[in-house]
Amino acid sequence: MTASGEYAEGVPCWIDASLPDVQAGKRFYGALFGWTFDDGADKEYGYYTQAYTGAGDDRACVAALAAKADGRMPTAWGVYLATPDAAALVRRAREAGGQIVTDAMQVGPYGTMAQIADPGGAVFGVWQADSHPGFGRRAAPGCFCWTEAHVRAEDKERVDAFYDAVFGFGTYDLPEESGEDFRVWSPAGTEPGDETAVGGRAVISRDLPAELPAHYLSYFLVEDCDEAVAKVQRLGGRIGRPPFDTPYGRMAVVVDDQGAVFAVMAEPEAGADADRGEAGAASVGDPEEPGTAPGRRPEEGEGPGGGVPEESKP
Repeated sequence: MTASGEYAEGVPCWIDASLPDVQAGKRFYGALFGWTFDDGADKEYGYYTQAYTGAGDDRACVAALAAKADGRMPTAWGVYLATPDAAALVRRAREAGGQIVTDAMQVGPYGTMAQIADPGGAVFGVWQADSHPGFGRRAAPGCFCWTEAHVRAEDKERVDAFYDAVFGFGTYDLPEESGEDFRVWSPAGTEPGDETAVGGRAVISRDLPAELPAHYLSYFLVEDCDEAVAKVQRLGGRIGRPPFDTPYGRMAVVVDDQGAVFAVMAEPEAGADADRGEAGAASVGDPEEPGTAPGRRPEEGEGPGGGVPEESKP
C-alpha cells in the first residue's frame, strides 16, 4: 500500500472546484466531459457533489464540485497531493516556509485534509485517505491528468526548496534551450523523468499582469482539444489561451462559465510528432501510477482566483 490509498506521497490524488452555483457547474461539466453526479453531501460537507465517468461497473469518481460558503472565496479548481500523515506534512510545510491555510482536519470517515500555500503563494491541498482513496480514474478522457504550480521568478528558489523539503521530489529542469523555466516533479525514491513525473513548477512570465497571483493549474484529458474549447465557449465559458501544440499533445487554457480556470489536453496522434519534427512525445501515464510529463505548460492569459476552498473536501 502506498502513502494515501493508491497514491505515493506528493502524487495528485484528487481535485475539486469551489463554485458559486453547484447546479450550474453540474450542467457545464456534465455537458463538457460527460460527467454524471451523485446527489451531493449535506450542509456539513458543503453540499459536496462527486463527479463520475463511466456507467455500471465501469463508473468511477473523478472530481467534485463544492458550493462556496463565502462569496469572497475564489472560484477555482483545487488539487490535493497524497500523504500518509497530513499532520506531519503540515509541520514540515510550516518549517519550510509555507503558510498553513487550513490545518490538518478529519473529514468524517473519508480522510484528513489540510491546505497549504507555498512560499510563492500557490495554494494546494493534501489528503490522507481513509475511506475515500481519491481518484477512481485519472489520465483518461474527461479525467485529471496533470497539475503544476505557477509562481513568480523572484520566488522560484524558495518555492523549489519548499517542495524539496516537504515532499522530497526527484526533479529535473527543462533544458535552457527550451526557453522555459520549468521544473518537473517525480515522487521521492523514483528516478526523475517523464515516465515518473506527476507535476511541476512553472514561472509566471513577466509579460503577464503583476496582479496575477501564484496558483496551481490543473489539466483534464480530452480526445480533441479544439472541439473541447469550442464546447467550452458554447457552454458560456471563455478561452484563457487558445489551443497550441507541444510534443506531448495539443493544449488550451479555458475558464468555465463561473470563472474557474483549468486546462484541457489531447494526446498527440500517432506520428504527429514525427510530422512536426518533434521528439519525446509520450502518454500521460497509467491511471494508477505516476504519469508522463506533458512537458512545457502554457502561460495562461488568465489566472485562477486562488486555491482550494476551505469547505471543499474529498
